[in-house]
Amino acid sequence: MTQMTASPRAIIPSVDRILNQPEMSAVLADHGRAAATDAVRTVLASLRRRMAEDADAVRDDAEPAAVVARVEAVLEALARPSLKRVFNLTGTVLHTNLGRAPLPQVAIDAMAQAAGACNLEYDLDTGTRGDRDSHLEPLLTRLTGAEAATVVNNNAAAVLLVLGTLAQGREVLVSRGELVEIGGAFRIPDIMTRAGCTLREVGTTNRTHLRDYETNINEDSALVMKVHASNYAIQGFTASPAESDLAQAAHARDLPFVVDLGAGALVDLERYGLPHEPTPQETLAAGADLVTFSGDKLLGGPQAGLIVGRADLIAQIKKNPMKRAMRLDKTTIAALEAVLRLYDNPDRLATQMPTMNLLSRSSAEIRALAERLLPSVAQRLDGIAHVTVEDCRSQIGSGSLPVDLLESSALAIRTVQQGRGSARVLTGIVDAFRALPAPVIGRIQDNTFFLDLRCLTDEAAFAAQLDRLNLT
Repeated sequence: MTQMTASPRAIIPSVDRILNQPEMSAVLADHGRAAATDAVRTVLASLRRRMAEDADAVRDDAEPAAVVARVEAVLEALARPSLKRVFNLTGTVLHTNLGRAPLPQVAIDAMAQAAGACNLEYDLDTGTRGDRDSHLEPLLTRLTGAEAATVVNNNAAAVLLVLGTLAQGREVLVSRGELVEIGGAFRIPDIMTRAGCTLREVGTTNRTHLRDYETNINEDSALVMKVHASNYAIQGFTASPAESDLAQAAHARDLPFVVDLGAGALVDLERYGLPHEPTPQETLAAGADLVTFSGDKLLGGPQAGLIVGRADLIAQIKKNPMKRAMRLDKTTIAALEAVLRLYDNPDRLATQMPTMNLLSRSSAEIRALAERLLPSVAQRLDGIAHVTVEDCRSQIGSGSLPVDLLESSALAIRTVQQGRGSARVLTGIVDAFRALPAPVIGRIQDNTFFLDLRCLTDEAAFAAQLDRLNLT
């Protein structure tokens, strides 16, 4: 009598058999039956696909204990947060893809405190409904000198809301040299279209004069707008009118003058050894009626779009139905309030505000950090890459002071192998650093992997995980 051979598919256990394994009890308790069942089905489906190629190779992996282990790994991977801390060693301090400004501890603490029930829209003095802007408006008016203020979820939203409120169905005058595109192909002309207003371009790309505005103002004009060139610079044969002159020209025709300032530094950066960046205070003093700027760039706070200026215009903006769609949540308000309060004492900003600390960090301090880390990084990459300390330049980022660079130092990693195959080895090194528990993100330039150390503040944590580099 011939002995029957078991079907290859019989090797793979059923879903119920795996769920009833004793080892699954803890998995079910931690992740729930529904999620565990989906994970079991996923693992078993993978085994069936592999079986079509080589049934014998699947036998060990199809053992119930092996399946349970794989299910647990799948569930643990799904349970890990998608957002995780990384080491930003790209050389771009305010890196949009890496979350822009790091928040100070006081802002983090404020977010945690506000996460539960709080007086977001409740007036504790009167026991009646309040306004969520009331937590920020007094601070913003005091710091900028504006009559009033309101805040939305980012600066693009702020510009959209201003235009949609004051210029819908009418024209907005903007210099051709200021029709910028910011990250993600987001363009000022597109914002105007969405806001329901018409762009009236004035002047030329490199030279725009006051008369260009004056001769283009007509009965359909709603406002004059200036957009700060935050992510590029036009140099050479250039001209643009002073903000004070633009304000006078707009006001002579009863039009508001609006400035999209972008980066939004609230202090003169020169006091910290940095290039000057226009502030909302200066812009309002020059005659602007409204100024919009970001919360998560040079201000050093959470993502937000701040609008400051004339009380009557702010009142109109607050009544726009779209304001509700763009408003801040309680934790962002708490973080922004905490950050703004730090500006009451500018002398301590460099120590209390991470963004200011990173931007004003001395090149000597960064060089010393690089020299301390060199031996451990070089030892870990021994035989694979040469590691040296080299001078480099960091950039501020996120469209802030685009042509101004900061002296810094980096660990420069170059593969031992040259020629064919070196690019693959370098990519493997980059991938290995990115795969660490706290991923390390650098930059590749001229066949070299640079780790710019300007933004490395936790030296011990960086060094502690080097042994976990998987360079195979």
